[in-house]
Amino acid sequence: MAPSADLVAWARLGSSYTPTDLRKAVDDQAVVELHALLRPREDLALYRADMARWPHIGEERDWQREIVAWIDANDACRRDILHRLETSGPLPSRELPDTCEVPWGSTGWSNNKNITRLLEFMVARGEVAVSGRRGRDRLWDLATRVYPEDQIVPADKALQIRNKRRLRALGIARATGTVLPGESALVGDAGEPAVVDGVKGEWRVDPYWLDQASFSGRAALLSPFDRLVHDRKRALELFEFDYQLEMYKPAARRRWGYYALPIVYGDRLVGKLDAKADRKAGVFRVHAVHEDIAFNKTTTAAVSREIKALATWLELDLVMS
Repeated sequence: MAPSADLVAWARLGSSYTPTDLRKAVDDQAVVELHALLRPREDLALYRADMARWPHIGEERDWQREIVAWIDANDACRRDILHRLETSGPLPSRELPDTCEVPWGSTGWSNNKNITRLLEFMVARGEVAVSGRRGRDRLWDLATRVYPEDQIVPADKALQIRNKRRLRALGIARATGTVLPGESALVGDAGEPAVVDGVKGEWRVDPYWLDQASFSGRAALLSPFDRLVHDRKRALELFEFDYQLEMYKPAARRRWGYYALPIVYGDRLVGKLDAKADRKAGVFRVHAVHEDIAFNKTTTAAVSREIKALATWLELDLVMS
């Protein structure tokens, strides 16, 4: 399949989207990667105040104290990284010195990945930033060389702006809830209060969407990382769409496939596409179309056109298994 960022853009913009446009925007730093998402460079001003006070945002928790203690224990390594980037950056992480005295402990994939974790924390502190890509490798540099010198927006105002933008993009979202890593799905007091029948909790809705008199939907194949489905709990609560990315599951336990794409038709999430881009063979191989809601002829035709369009955009021959 295509890289996630390209697949998200293609699903939203259609076949007129070309990956070279995004590559150029990244190379020119018109968009900057922050916490695994590409953002307009000028939007970094909305995050800098939080970086200055990280990780003590709100009530201090045990995990925050543990992270700070680990960073402090490896302060010499942090300084080595900053010096190397100052003199030779931008660089991929494998070219940065691992002089950590205390290894990062984890029961999962990040065990002993000292530089990876330290860089992530240094991003959160506003010390380093992703300046671009070399192939699939992120290039790291000093944040002062990457982030614009725009005036930093105060933390409270920045949060309000982010919440308002997030709600405009999502349409409806929870006001409060558990804060998870990455881009939040919560919107605070943005918009207007809303009630979702059969679903507990405080929801907010953007008044803009309430004023829309009509809606014209279409078929679309989404990336698993598209914001519409990225919050799996929200997708289940609002759209009754049960979905998980199963690439890390054993094959025998997968319900929909290694990298199944959620399928939208009209105003519903209606199924998943199990397909693979086999570039060595030059084909886009469709293994299955899983129908959460039984497709009628119109839905089937619309989804089939979208599958063909994706194969064409990938420059692969379509093969239906």
